[in-house]
Amino acid sequence: MESTRIGFIGAGNMANSLIRGLLAKGVNNTSISAADIDSHKLEQLRRACKIHTSTSTEIVANCDVIVLAVKPQVMKAVCLDLAKALQGRKVLLISIAAGITLEHMQNWFGPESAIVRCMPNTPALVGKGATGLFANSQVNQAQRKLAADILSSVGLSLWVPNETDIDSVTALSGSGPAYFFLFMEAMQAAAQEMGLHQELARKLTYQTALGAAELAMRSEEDTADLRRNVTSPGGTTEQAIKQFTDGGLQKLVSKALHAARKRSVELASEFGKD
Repeated sequence: MESTRIGFIGAGNMANSLIRGLLAKGVNNTSISAADIDSHKLEQLRRACKIHTSTSTEIVANCDVIVLAVKPQVMKAVCLDLAKALQGRKVLLISIAAGITLEHMQNWFGPESAIVRCMPNTPALVGKGATGLFANSQVNQAQRKLAADILSSVGLSLWVPNETDIDSVTALSGSGPAYFFLFMEAMQAAAQEMGLHQELARKLTYQTALGAAELAMRSEEDTADLRRNVTSPGGTTEQAIKQFTDGGLQKLVSKALHAARKRSVELASEFGKD
């Protein structure tokens, strides 16, 4: 990525995290530029990261990669404006906008455009993101590697075999942090009901979640085996797990993820309307 010029259209939280991740990976700040309609937000980014802030037109003219980091609701208008400015110039387009399909973007930029669609998640803000990627047929191998390198600067990035898998990624890792926050919230509340101080309950919950995730990442065993390893017959964990299973936790989780995926598909249809 040393000689690659990367431009960000939009300077929100996800763009900020990607820019900071790229700089941490050694990308020169002179290779990165950003544009946003919010001049205050752009100035904050320029001061914090020492990158070049610019206009969308200048980014289109000078960058090899354009990261589309604007809200899905304004994506169509932004893309149509950029397409006019590109005037057929070949660049790699990376979209992190939820619900915007490759078909939408190819309609706006043209069928010959090289486009990668991504679904990152908010832990990217602390370098622990999980991103699913899918590319159209115009993206070559070098560009695929480049896109993966950019998204890997803030965590794990994985290619999915079908674009429809992005909806499943959205339901799993895109929305997933909120599921864990909800569970952690419930654990803290229950701990406080049992008499633990709020701050103590908070710290123990966070560390437990972190430790469990780290253990799962490092272990060669799957999560079912890890669960069984800490569930002694007749013990305290067994009693808690029994309450979860008797209450239909697995079915509820499945229902929740299917609902999220269904909404992802619906949003794609809504955002693509003329």
